[in-house]
Amino acid sequence: MIGVKSKKLPVSKTWLIIVTAIILLLGGGVVGLRSWYQRNLQPVSSSAGSVYFTVAPGSGLHTIADKLKRADLIRNARAFETYVRSHELHDKLQAGTYTLSPSMGIKQIVGKIVNGEVTKNLLTILPQKRLDEIKQSFVKAGYSQRQIETAFNPDTYAGHPALSGRPAGATLEGYLYPDSYEKLTDTPPQTIIRESLDEMNKHLTADILNGFAAQGLTAYRGVILASIIAQETDDPSFQPMVAQVFLSRLKQGMALQSNVTANYAADVAGQPRNIGIDSPYNTYLHNDLPPGPISNVNASALDGAAHPASTDYLYFVAGDDNKIHFSRTQAEHDDAVKKYCVKKCIQ
Repeated sequence: MIGVKSKKLPVSKTWLIIVTAIILLLGGGVVGLRSWYQRNLQPVSSSAGSVYFTVAPGSGLHTIADKLKRADLIRNARAFETYVRSHELHDKLQAGTYTLSPSMGIKQIVGKIVNGEVTKNLLTILPQKRLDEIKQSFVKAGYSQRQIETAFNPDTYAGHPALSGRPAGATLEGYLYPDSYEKLTDTPPQTIIRESLDEMNKHLTADILNGFAAQGLTAYRGVILASIIAQETDDPSFQPMVAQVFLSRLKQGMALQSNVTANYAADVAGQPRNIGIDSPYNTYLHNDLPPGPISNVNASALDGAAHPASTDYLYFVAGDDNKIHFSRTQAEHDDAVKKYCVKKCIQ
C-alpha cells in the first residue's frame, strides 16, 4: 500500500538465509546423486536369461563399461566406472569370457570379472583379429592343424548367405564374427565356424547392405571398409567419423593412408611393420581400398561403414589420450599430430 514502508531484514539474517538455502540445495543434490548411483547399481531386469560377455585382453575400464551397457547388462556405464574406481578395482579386471545376466547387479558382475570366473567349454573369437590369429585360438582349443585347415576352407560353407558377394578365391578373412561359441569335447571346428558365419549374417542386415550401397560399396567392399574402421578404433562414437574420412578420400581419389592396412600387410608377410611395404594392402601406395578385409568386424564397425557421419574431415590421428582427433586440412592435421600424438607417433 502507498505510504507503508517495508521492513528490511538485517544483513546477517539475509546471509544466514542464503547460506541455509545453499546447504539445503547441496544436501539435496548429494542425496539425489547418491540415490541415482544406488539405483544404477541394481540389475537391469529380473530376466534369468544369460549371455556370454568377453573382456578382450588390454580392454580399458571405459571400453568394458560401454560394452556392458550396449549389451544391456548394466543400467549406466558411468555408475559401473564409479563403482570400480571407488573400490580400486580398475587394474584387477581380468580378460576372458563370462556368463552374465541382466538380473545381476554391478557388484556381482564386477566380482565375477575381478575373480576371473570365466566360462568353461567355450571358444572365443576375439574382435579385431586376423584370420591367422583366429586359427591360433583353435589350436589352443585343441584342434589339430588338419582339422583347422579343413574348417577354415571357405568351400566348406559354399552357399552360406554371409559369404554372398565374396569374390572367388577369397578366404574367410573378415567374416568370422567375434563372439563366444560353445565347444564340447566332440564339437567339430566346422560347427563353430558355421555358427560364427551365422552371427555375421545376422549383422549383415538389409539396413547395413543398403547403407553400403548408398556409399557406392558392394557388400564385400563394405566389409573391407568396416575391418579398417575396426582396426583404427573400437570406440563406436568415433567409428562413423572415421568411416566418413575414408569414404571422402575414396571419392576424391586420395590414398586412405591408413597405417593399419600397412601393418596388416607386414604382419601376414612376417615382416617388421613399415608404411612403405610393397603390398596391395598398403593404402599409402594404392589409392583404393585393399583387396580384402584386414580383420574381423563387429556390429558398430559395420554400422559406421554403412552410416558414416555427415562431417567433412579428410584426416584424423589417434592421440596419446586414446581419442581420435579429426582435421580438414593437411596443416591442421600436422598440428594435431604434434599436439596429440607425441608418444604413439614415434613408436
